[in-house]
Amino acid sequence: MPEFKNKYDFPAGEVLLFDKDLNWTSFDLVNKVRYELCQKLGIKKLKVGHAGTLDPLATGLMILCTGKSTKNIEEIQYQEKEYLTTLKLGATTPSFDLETEEDSTADYSHVTQELLNKVLETFVGEIDQVPPIFSAVKVKGKRAFDYARSGKELELQPKKIVIKEIKTEQFDLPYIKLRITCGKGTYIRALARDIGAALNCGAYLTALTRTRIGDFGLDDAFNVNYFLENLTLDESK
Repeated sequence: MPEFKNKYDFPAGEVLLFDKDLNWTSFDLVNKVRYELCQKLGIKKLKVGHAGTLDPLATGLMILCTGKSTKNIEEIQYQEKEYLTTLKLGATTPSFDLETEEDSTADYSHVTQELLNKVLETFVGEIDQVPPIFSAVKVKGKRAFDYARSGKELELQPKKIVIKEIKTEQFDLPYIKLRITCGKGTYIRALARDIGAALNCGAYLTALTRTRIGDFGLDDAFNVNYFLENLTLDESK
């Protein structure tokens, strides 16, 4: 657990690192921090924004900026990111993760460590990626997941992304654990879908943790409840 600073000035601007809990949305985290800081500081308004969302079923590093530091959000968002993720081979879900039930299964007995390594190499570099329909991508003023949850079909256009590195951390079929270093705009769920398709067996995410954004690491992040409960008025003056 990182140590508290001797002094915080939230209106002037702070960059805060949090370890997002499972089932929290990114907006849940922002709203909680904004509300609690306003209560502690005795003010009605405080700018608080996040530098990159995480899905509710993902955990790990989220960076929140307060006050005048919100002007740094875009710069932070463009920095390189690292994720640790677990994929289940031999099955798919509509959302490419555990949000929805499995809708297909397939044999994965042909997948070897050697085949996996060859397939992963094809995803390194600049690639085209179609975002998941269960995502916040906007189409005609609505989020893609709004279409998906209402049962409407939607065709999303591919986007250029950059995958710097993919390493296999664990190979224990049907599960594989990967460490992925990538650029802005990468959907790890969509990468799982594409890896599964390339392996000819399907795959989806069962766990996802963001471990790094640029030079900011998860080891330097606070649990949000711990941070807010232990932050005193004296420390925030």
